[in-house]
Amino acid sequence: MKKYKLIYHLPVFLLAIYTLSGCETVIDAKLDTGPSQLSVDAILTDQAGQQTIRLTQTAAYFNSNTPPAALSATVTVSDDAGKTYAFTDSDNDGYYTWKPTGNDTLGHIGRTYQLNITYQNETYRATSKMNRVPSVDSITFVKTKLNPFSTTEGYRAEFYARDLPGAVDYYRIRYFRNNELQNRARDITVAQDGAFQGSADTDGLMFIRPIRRSINPDSLYALNDVVKVEVHSLTLEAFTFWQELQTQVTNGGLFATPPTNVPTNIINTKSGGRNGVGFFMTSAVRSRTAQVIPTNLRPDL
Repeated sequence: MKKYKLIYHLPVFLLAIYTLSGCETVIDAKLDTGPSQLSVDAILTDQAGQQTIRLTQTAAYFNSNTPPAALSATVTVSDDAGKTYAFTDSDNDGYYTWKPTGNDTLGHIGRTYQLNITYQNETYRATSKMNRVPSVDSITFVKTKLNPFSTTEGYRAEFYARDLPGAVDYYRIRYFRNNELQNRARDITVAQDGAFQGSADTDGLMFIRPIRRSINPDSLYALNDVVKVEVHSLTLEAFTFWQELQTQVTNGGLFATPPTNVPTNIINTKSGGRNGVGFFMTSAVRSRTAQVIPTNLRPDL
């Protein structure tokens, strides 16, 4: 009886598939192009050397060209210790830089920084505090297969760092393979107290294993590869920015949600002025570099 019912309904099922697959309508979306906005890409650190702030103008949604540079802006950063740092665009390409004249660095843990931008008769501001960050204790490697069903082998990396106790801390993890930053959407890794936000209380504990192993490319590492890991401190606002950015970049497929604007802390001081986009953040950075060599290998546990 069950076999008869299945055969009876099969043509109806096939007809439904054929009907749905045949309904194809090409929609030519006409999106209005609004006024361009100032886009700010600014991550300042406590590391020695030059600091850079990139300013561009937003472009139309379907415009795949490089965004036009925002030129002739006046850019300064001031801190709550009374220091002001001027950023200049000497190459006229939208990259505004500050270079130290001595051994001092721009960033110092515990200080609060204010970004000031004057562009096209409008003034934009943003504020960020440089929070503390733990050191990276070590990086180890394990020889393993690409996956349980593969005969291809490589080396999986794992770094070790311990969250600083006594407060809620936010971090971003970056890693480099042979001096090349790995910056796919899936490589955006952020952590709260060395774990995922909303998980168990991990204040003062070792970073959890998924975070420690987030520094691996799909193809694993090869013998003699050089791996660099950086841990960046974040404010809660910057932590939320990175989370939302990853969500929007990877937002696709059958269960995609409607796209939304990524949060920004760039504020136009002029009432009714054009809003800015992007983010200004300050991060203390600690890093460690290791090579895939026998002395850094560990057994797979």
